[in-house]
Amino acid sequence: MLDIFLSAETLSSTIRMSVPLIFACLAGLWSERSGIVDIGLEGKMLAAAFTAAAAGAYFQSPWIALLLAIGVSILFSLVHGYASINQRGNQVVSGVAINMLAAGLAVVLGNEWFKEGGRTPPLPPEAQFPIFHMPGFDAVQSIPLVGPYINILSGHSVLVYLAFLLVPLTAWALAKTRFGLRLRAVGENPHAVDTAGISVAKLRYQAVIIAGILCGFAGTYLSVALQGSFVRDMSAGRGFMALAALIFANWRAWPSMWACLLFGYLQAVGLRMQGFKIGDVEIPVQFINMLPYVMTVVLLAGFIGKSIPPRASGIPYTKDR
Repeated sequence: MLDIFLSAETLSSTIRMSVPLIFACLAGLWSERSGIVDIGLEGKMLAAAFTAAAAGAYFQSPWIALLLAIGVSILFSLVHGYASINQRGNQVVSGVAINMLAAGLAVVLGNEWFKEGGRTPPLPPEAQFPIFHMPGFDAVQSIPLVGPYINILSGHSVLVYLAFLLVPLTAWALAKTRFGLRLRAVGENPHAVDTAGISVAKLRYQAVIIAGILCGFAGTYLSVALQGSFVRDMSAGRGFMALAALIFANWRAWPSMWACLLFGYLQAVGLRMQGFKIGDVEIPVQFINMLPYVMTVVLLAGFIGKSIPPRASGIPYTKDR
């Protein structure tokens, strides 16, 4: 049992599984701190995943795939921004529409281009991000007990390290920089920001663009680094898990990372427990796979009333005349 719950392989898998959640959660953090509710994280992640896999199959370069995926994700973000900021539409409805549009387009275009039922061809090694091994970490592998656990920090793609680097960077930017403080002010009291002569619309557009960039990273990691191809609905609710983690963390960067690691751990345990038996009874794989989603519901049910979102979150801003 300990080999499943506390093994080095499970913890290493936890890190890999949490990366798309961290990118998406940070995307939601930037957007919602500015007052724009982003239900469309799932759709942007899915659109980026398909774009990255398709571009990787065509150009055989993970970096071109990443750039194109970010561009598509930003495009979806701008659509959401236009509907929410310029047209003052319902932000939840706009996000749901993006989710539906991305899911449908990915399957239709994938089937048209690759004729594999919406899938993309498996990516060759040169089209995937290389694995980075930290210097000196291989030497500690042979140390009894602690060696394998220390070594879980090595042997990941560059996007893994970028995700964890962006957590303190985001926390610092939102708390210490002029841009971050203004962004938070827009999410709390846009009228005061407008009175000070700062454009509310410009700041909110900058926030949704940052969210689009981060969702581009999340989608690219899913299809290019984690699985090596695109399959239908491969985001599998990760955008909604990221939103649950964001609410649970009360819209803060560091607690968001720990919440995403919790979800990643449940996913890793689920993968390791497939085929696991208690006595002669095999635990159904469906029960194991539903654990992260059950945790999402539990966190939302237990903390959504206790968490305090930005005061202007989801409220379209109308300039006083």
